Amino acid sequence: MHAGLAELHNERGELQLARQHLVRCQELGELAGLPQHPYRWRVAAAHLRQLEGDLDGAVALLDEAVRFYVGDFFPNVRPVAAIRARTWIAQGRIEDATRWQRESGVGVDDALTYLREFEHVTLARLLVAKSALGEAGVLLGRLLEEAIKGGRMGSIIEISILQAVAQWRSGDATASLAALEGSLSLAEPEGYARVFLNEEQPMAALLKLAAKRRIAPNYARRLLAAIGTPEARSASHPDLIEPLSERELDVLRLLPSDLGGPEIARELGVSENTMRTHTKNIYEKLGANNRRSAVRRAEELGLLGRKSAPQPTTR
Repeated sequence: MHAGLAELHNERGELQLARQHLVRCQELGELAGLPQHPYRWRVAAAHLRQLEGDLDGAVALLDEAVRFYVGDFFPNVRPVAAIRARTWIAQGRIEDATRWQRESGVGVDDALTYLREFEHVTLARLLVAKSALGEAGVLLGRLLEEAIKGGRMGSIIEISILQAVAQWRSGDATASLAALEGSLSLAEPEGYARVFLNEEQPMAALLKLAAKRRIAPNYARRLLAAIGTPEARSASHPDLIEPLSERELDVLRLLPSDLGGPEIARELGVSENTMRTHTKNIYEKLGANNRRSAVRRAEELGLLGRKSAPQPTTR
């Protein structure tokens, strides 16, 4: 129950509450000896790590969850391997996600059932990441029809969001906003957040446009403010389409220093891969293409002076 509540708070972006339930879940689970506890706890913790921007940590937890998986009488409608594939996609590890597709045997021409819906939506995510937008569009259309027939609201919201992303990338802003409007109208009353935040790009641009066109404007602005930051609101500036997260600001403040990328990663206690992800996001959000131009743009926007930079530790 505490693992489930942690997932609920993760979805709503209430990360402190999610952490509290995960701690309680781990304490109770270790004592109870429930066979499903080791993998369920790790899946919930991985989702939290992903929202915090630690994709490497999320994958490590999911690797363990795959090993610890124990089935029960309920159908395995959200395979841990598919959850891990989604995190790989978020990391840009497309070859690993493609290997998952081959091993799982999921395909675009399969008959669609609820039992494999999560895997087929994961496949649609992979197709979008590969820019196979035609195939993704057809699959998402079929998935949406089945989800509507079954009244599966959570699936309808997620599939509509993916349609919006795919259509935006194909250049059809009108269709993209229509799909986003549908998902926002369904998601707002329930307080969904993570399903939008996971998209990051191009969701920030889509939400900004939605707010301008008065499409669920308050909800769109709230989601826009949360993109890229798990809890505290991100540093923002009127000239930025998408605000920088607190962690991205930590990286940004060290960019003017003489520290190299690996040294900054060690200073902040993150992996080099996570450091590269943060740097890439900073460049995109500032409209920069290298370290020097990112620093210059940050100075123009006054972002470097928002908080004193961490001092390098003595080595």
